[in-house]
Amino acid sequence: MINYIGSLLRFSATKPRGATTSYSFLLNHKMQRIVININQKKDDQITFLPDQYHYIFRVLRLEIDDNLIVMDGIGNSWLVQLKQDYAQVLEAIASHTELAFEVTLLAALPKGTGFDDIVRCCTELGVTTIIPVESDRTLLKPSANKIQRWRKIAQEAAEQSERTIVPQILEPEKFSQIVSKIETKGHNCYICVARGDREHLINCLEKGVKKIIIATGPEGGWTEKEVTLAINNNFKPISLGNRVLRAITAPISAMSIIAAMVESNQ
Repeated sequence: MINYIGSLLRFSATKPRGATTSYSFLLNHKMQRIVININQKKDDQITFLPDQYHYIFRVLRLEIDDNLIVMDGIGNSWLVQLKQDYAQVLEAIASHTELAFEVTLLAALPKGTGFDDIVRCCTELGVTTIIPVESDRTLLKPSANKIQRWRKIAQEAAEQSERTIVPQILEPEKFSQIVSKIETKGHNCYICVARGDREHLINCLEKGVKKIIIATGPEGGWTEKEVTLAINNNFKPISLGNRVLRAITAPISAMSIIAAMVESNQ
């Protein structure tokens, strides 16, 4: 087996730079990735923006005729060959890195830069949409620059984790407004509550579920009023374990449980 793999690697090493190979599956995980807007792709050619050219040729230090994986952030990816003023699409790439269903995370904003970690880690774990939540106990009031930063972090985390979808980072909203208007029909909706005799999330996830909405609270937890409001809007209160988790830890823990349950049943 070792000799067989070694022969594949030697074969790939002798291929001309940029040439496609039926063994591309063996190489793809080692290749650099970049996210583009779908409008940048015209037929079998892709044009890059100035900052993308800088990143590709100055930061990644790739050269003309090198190969690169390009993603549109909505589920499609291609193996391309770099040219002087564009990239030539060589083949579409099938990916199996996405979860089998959608997960929307309502995450209460923590203090400081903690939301950066929530976005980064939950993107790696497969979240579909993240909505920053202003709860009754939230202190942070994010600026437009913060939101753009979170979207950039989500893009970079999607590239790093070899996803084909970049999660949506929506504008922050008050929890009372979101929970009252969000579409819950066809979803399993949960609100994580730190204290009390609640069923664990791992025992609530059902096979065949295609959409999940899960809300995690701020430092100090949700108020009783917020929990009651969520329950009245079809959210089930659940536990993430016997310990009280920080506002940064809870969404990452919840996404880890969901991803593990989904992928173990695929």
